[in-house]
Amino acid sequence: MSDIEEPTTVEETTTPYEVEEEAEFIGDESTPEVSLFGKWSYQDIEVRDISLEDYIACKGDHAVYLPHTAGRYQMKRFRKASCPIVERLACCLMRKGRNSGKKLMATRIVQHTLEIIHLLTDQNPIQIVVDAVINSGPREDSTRVGGAGVVRRQAVDMSPFRRVNYALYLLSTGAREASFRNLKTISECLAEELINAARGSSNSYAIKKKDEIERVSKSNR
Repeated sequence: MSDIEEPTTVEETTTPYEVEEEAEFIGDESTPEVSLFGKWSYQDIEVRDISLEDYIACKGDHAVYLPHTAGRYQMKRFRKASCPIVERLACCLMRKGRNSGKKLMATRIVQHTLEIIHLLTDQNPIQIVVDAVINSGPREDSTRVGGAGVVRRQAVDMSPFRRVNYALYLLSTGAREASFRNLKTISECLAEELINAARGSSNSYAIKKKDEIERVSKSNR
């Protein structure tokens, strides 16, 4: 019998907890898709106007759980085109001095609005918002041309980026004016405005204004 002891081998056993941790690091392919407020899917959203596809951010990297990314979109020209469209709508609600900076309030209003839209239309509310923006943006506008006392208006085409900006402005303005001194909440008014605009109905403030702008510019061609 020799004095040297043989080294004993100990088998390493991995606990189920460790296996689970490893799987987390590897990354599971069946990760759940990003859905707005944990409810509304971005999967089947369709931008039906080809010219606005690059300016209505609602797919891929622009799909977010909350319309509150805290991005600095105003720092550079055209950067806000990459801001999720629902977040841009929430930002448009923070107008007039008393509402400035109340992003959480605006987010809550948008959340309630989407719920109401789903109850009334039984469709994906994100699609209704996208359709409303497409239908509400004027395609033509008129500008002042000339100087030295002779001023006339000249019709000009509107860029896709400005169309989206103008549409969001008109939709939020219409909802704000409808809810002012009214029993209806801002969420109800915004839901109604978006549904009417998505249908192209003239009951919508945004559609009425768009038609008016296009009519004026047509007479100034």
